[in-house]
Amino acid sequence: MNYLLPLLSVLIGYAIALLLKPSNKANLKLLLAFSGSFLLSLTVLHLLPDVYESTENDMDGKQIGLCIMSGILFQILLEFFSKGAEHGHVHVHGPMVKIPWLLFISLCIHALFEGFPVSHHHDLAWGIAIHHLPIAIILTVFFLNAQLKPLTVFGFMVAFALMTPLGTLIAATVPAAAVYSRPITAIVIGILIHISSTIIFESSENHKFNIAKVSVILVGIVIAGLL
Repeated sequence: MNYLLPLLSVLIGYAIALLLKPSNKANLKLLLAFSGSFLLSLTVLHLLPDVYESTENDMDGKQIGLCIMSGILFQILLEFFSKGAEHGHVHVHGPMVKIPWLLFISLCIHALFEGFPVSHHHDLAWGIAIHHLPIAIILTVFFLNAQLKPLTVFGFMVAFALMTPLGTLIAATVPAAAVYSRPITAIVIGILIHISSTIIFESSENHKFNIAKVSVILVGIVIAGLL
């Protein structure tokens, strides 16, 4: 399930975008808000305590904190190239003349890193799957509206879907990844904190919350707390 959940969520999101062609932005923003809340709660309630309680690599709290801050900065750097596609912040400005390779590579790097902690924190597979579902829908609609070839869009989404399972596989099989799992996890925590908090705030019009948004955010927190 660690490998299948993130993979299937992207493919299901791609299929939903193709078949249903969702245009209701309010519903997508609610789904994004839930995914951001769920992912942030999993990170704070599970990943963060575990990485501080672990004794691997003989790291102190300050070193872990520096790794987390490095993850936040790394994600900001990735978003410089991806334009915020990781949290559904994409807009169409007419047909694309060229394939957006920088956006695609940045997204794949982001998804690859997300997969590393999954081999040790199985609940995170659900968080990433729920996070990737609305992103896959939004990305597919964005690429199609930008008039990229359907085969190109399919190739992009399949590659994106494979990145997180690939990260999980590397973490489980490559000795160096196992040795440095604690600092890598701390870096990923920084990535996830930045992404999920951005999703929560950007899913609200003019950064204002309404009852529906608050409700789905609370549901995300509760479900993550029960896992």
